[in-house]
Amino acid sequence: MSLERDKSRIAPHVECLPKSGIRKFFDIVAQSKDIISLGVGEPDFDTPWHISRAAVTCLEDGGTHYTSNLGTIELRKAIAAYHSRRFDVAYDPSKQILVTVGVSEAIDLAVRVLCSPGDEVLYHEPCFVSYAPIIRLAHAVPVAVETRFEDGFRLTVEALEKKVTDKTKAILINSPCNPTGAMLTHDDMLSILDFAKRHDLIVLADEVYGELVYDRALDNSDKLESFASFEDYQDRVVVLNGFSKSWAMTGYRLGYAAGPDDIIDAMMKIHQYGIMSAPTLSQAAGVEAMNHGDKDVEKMRREYKKRRDWLVPALNDLGLETLMPQGAFYIFPKITSTGLTSEEFAMKLLKEFSVACVPGTAFGQAAEGFVRMSYATSLEKIKIAVERISRMLA
Repeated sequence: MSLERDKSRIAPHVECLPKSGIRKFFDIVAQSKDIISLGVGEPDFDTPWHISRAAVTCLEDGGTHYTSNLGTIELRKAIAAYHSRRFDVAYDPSKQILVTVGVSEAIDLAVRVLCSPGDEVLYHEPCFVSYAPIIRLAHAVPVAVETRFEDGFRLTVEALEKKVTDKTKAILINSPCNPTGAMLTHDDMLSILDFAKRHDLIVLADEVYGELVYDRALDNSDKLESFASFEDYQDRVVVLNGFSKSWAMTGYRLGYAAGPDDIIDAMMKIHQYGIMSAPTLSQAAGVEAMNHGDKDVEKMRREYKKRRDWLVPALNDLGLETLMPQGAFYIFPKITSTGLTSEEFAMKLLKEFSVACVPGTAFGQAAEGFVRMSYATSLEKIKIAVERISRMLA
């Protein structure tokens, strides 16, 4: 016998969370066979075999036990060496790197250790779907800072200044950006770091697409740039990164945070009680990816660029204004010329023409009038999808 409850048994701050706008569409996609998906934010490449083989070898050698809460020292050393090689950033692997279950856990931990109830976190819109919910789950207040098509969706200090208050604790930034593909310049990052210093804020830099940069660094010997690359500001930057996108390791669920040791230590405290340690087999694969995966990343990056360079002009030729993204593997076409809302456009394209994309509103209300399309699928399928989009527009 059950007693009727007058109130929901679910905590209010959880009950009010929306379900992901992405998942709504892919529940439909999963039920159909002939749909071409330009929506999933997942590489269409399999994990390079030498990386997966490292996990297999770890299993064969009995690597099925807990690791340090921080992660294996081998992986932390490999991550530190990678950041030194690619970004000119020095981290102490003994206390400035925490291995997490995907970058999503790293983002969650960072927000929770920095924010008390009522504190505010600035973040840009359009943005990854989990930013505002993660901030709310920490009992903090998400404050969206709109980025505009006319500015290339780049976050500006002018926009940040309008939203900062004495309650602001941090800025959460994704560059290269999901969903727009926008990327901050050297001067943009420097200006934002100066803004953070003036207002005594921490910069949470989600750099999970940091290797997927096209026009600036296709030569693997080139240095890339991180928010942590600016030595004078390193004490207020926490880099949040992972293996899912650049190394095509989504199923390994492996990420990390790197930053000031007091923040990393605080993040580890929560991690040790909630997670204990990231999967041991995944960590073994991560070591191989960090130490020997550069050529694999370069190969995938060149293929993504080829697809991007075909897709963007094709959509512009159809009358859908589309900026050339500088990173990640997404484009963000403007669809206002059709007279449809983002959701109407995406639903019509899906149900009547069997092409899946994601309505812009899944990434914040500032993204109404846009849809996200991923070019993490074969060029052959992309060309078929564009032909179907052409028929819809006609």
